[in-house]
Amino acid sequence: MAVAGMMTPPSPRRARGLLCGIGLLLLGLDPAARAAQFTVGELMAALADTTHGTASFTEHKYISMLDLPVESSGELLFVPPARLEKRTLTPKVETMVLDGDTLTIERRAQKTVFQLRDYPEVAGMILGIRATLAGDRKELERVYQLDLAGSRERWTLVLTPLDGRMTRVVARIRIEGTRDEVRTVEIQLTDGDRSVMSIRKQVSP
Repeated sequence: MAVAGMMTPPSPRRARGLLCGIGLLLLGLDPAARAAQFTVGELMAALADTTHGTASFTEHKYISMLDLPVESSGELLFVPPARLEKRTLTPKVETMVLDGDTLTIERRAQKTVFQLRDYPEVAGMILGIRATLAGDRKELERVYQLDLAGSRERWTLVLTPLDGRMTRVVARIRIEGTRDEVRTVEIQLTDGDRSVMSIRKQVSP
């Protein structure tokens, strides 16, 4: 018999039900738990299945010796699986084309060609962006530790370099997007400088 003013302890079966309900409630409130529902594999599959085309970009470079960020804008073109073009239109025209392992930069009618194998620090940074756009998880995990947070509607992928030579230059790359679209790429350098690129996919008329 229950004593006045005191609650009757729940039965073992009801107690298990209450604990289960509380656990599900906490699972729904915990951001980390929600993120676990959207996996790296699912993100890579969505990106790999995307129809790529031309996108516009605006980039801000924050350099410690400058008071204001350096802004540039232009177009990006990704042709799977290995061609990435960055055409800067303002403030100065410059074209950067990564095709396979060859990087070509053109500015002021001058062309310079690099082989990425000769510049591992730069190679990892560029390949990380290209591999993300391609949904190439194997290539990404060869160079980076991958940490995914968020949901399918709004996700954040952080790439942390594994190679010692690269860690001397790049602290991390933070990529944000929605569903199968990359919206922002932030590159944080170890010296404190960083760049933030906002990307908007161009819709065909």
